[in-house]
Amino acid sequence: MSQSLSNQVALVTGGSRSIGAAIVRRLSADGAKVAFTYSASPDKAEALARDLEASGGEVIAIKADSADPDAVRSAVARTAEHFGGLDILVNNAGILIRETVENYDLADFDRMFAVNVRAVFVAAQAATKHMSEGGRIITIGSVAGDRSGFPGASVYSATKGAVAAMTRGLARDLSPRGITANTIQPGPTESGMTVGGGEMLKPLLPVGRLGKDTEIAALVAYLCSPEAAFITGSALTIDGGYLA
Repeated sequence: MSQSLSNQVALVTGGSRSIGAAIVRRLSADGAKVAFTYSASPDKAEALARDLEASGGEVIAIKADSADPDAVRSAVARTAEHFGGLDILVNNAGILIRETVENYDLADFDRMFAVNVRAVFVAAQAATKHMSEGGRIITIGSVAGDRSGFPGASVYSATKGAVAAMTRGLARDLSPRGITANTIQPGPTESGMTVGGGEMLKPLLPVGRLGKDTEIAALVAYLCSPEAAFITGSALTIDGGYLA
């Protein structure tokens, strides 16, 4: 890797597994000091941190439930304190509670919005207090923000549409400070959310396969780079042609 993010500090929420772990690995490989949060996978979080430290990376794992605003703020503060600043925020933490509208529980509705939407705002609000010019805020959304695609996805789709809209506003608010804000919208990707349904989804993809978590991570790394300074307020789709 190019070490293009040397001297940069990044925080990745929900970084212990799947797409989040791939993002942590890529940012660390590119030279960033990386903190990541986890909620329910302590063994995976500790193993990831040890693995990257053994490879020469500077990585810390922070337990934080994204549904808890105080925990999110604390994770941002701890990252900045431990590494001496914060340059990159990747809002990756997200949940999918699937159910049709007739049976959807309001407690599940509230938790989906707490994790998928409110936590994004809380983390961005806290992170910008530590960021200077060149800062990056990247949120992992979903093509579900543009196309639900399957029954029971109404609330999930609503959360992903919300973060795409919020990101456009963040870009406007933060552009005078030289901080960019963008959303990445993956299509069907090999991850915990597609276990068991991957084969069913392949015929919907012109490329004939699911996406790889490393491909999502590569797009994150590009948006963190100086070459992406002119990209802000965008929702970048990476979906193998799913929406084509």
